[in-house]
Amino acid sequence: MADAPYLICLALLEQGGQRAMPLNGLSQKEAIAPGSGPGEAGKTLALELLIRLWQRSDAQPMSRCGGDTSLLLLQLPLAVMQEQLPALKARWIREGDTTELLDQLRQRGEGLWRLSLARYEPLTFTAL
Repeated sequence: MADAPYLICLALLEQGGQRAMPLNGLSQKEAIAPGSGPGEAGKTLALELLIRLWQRSDAQPMSRCGGDTSLLLLQLPLAVMQEQLPALKARWIREGDTTELLDQLRQRGEGLWRLSLARYEPLTFTAL
């Protein structure tokens, strides 16, 4: 199962003057096919993370840090998730360079999508 990919939903936000990157993840049995979206698994991860963020907002207001790319889904090999994602997260929290973060995630990942929702439209996963 070491080859199994990991699907991660992450948010880029600021709360109380500090950047934060809360995330939620799920091990997958099979990789998402190229050109496909994360489907129901992605929707579930996003919903769980957004509920946690909503609860977290009781402590202090928060705001998005990455504009339209503030809510992301990412498919990574498990080893990359364990060994490299913590360093990428720490660098983004310290420096706040969202463009560099997205480039690094694209290089290491096996799929990267932003989530968006337009009025009267379903949740959309757009490949980045």
